[in-house]
Amino acid sequence: MSLLKRLFGGSSSAPKSAPKEAETIEYEGFRITPEPDKQPGGYRIGARIEKDEGGETLIHHMIRADTCNSLDEASALSVAKARQMIDQMGEALFG
Repeated sequence: MSLLKRLFGGSSSAPKSAPKEAETIEYEGFRITPEPDKQPGGYRIGARIEKDEGGETLIHHMIRADTCNSLDEASALSVAKARQMIDQMGEALFG
């Protein structure tokens, strides 16, 4: 590979790894999918909360101001916060 390609982002022989798929968790009839958002200071806590009702899927996107340094920690906290919201609000999440 030429020097210019190495300096300016020429292709590498090693393939880039695909992002890890978030694991959806079932909780009290809801589905929680952690969706932490990469920010300059870490990962912002967030999740997608879904529930099937009347033949359609209701979706609520939870976004918190809290941030974590690691993706794994942010994913775990995202699930915990989503569970807390479900416990507190239940069906009212979907307005």
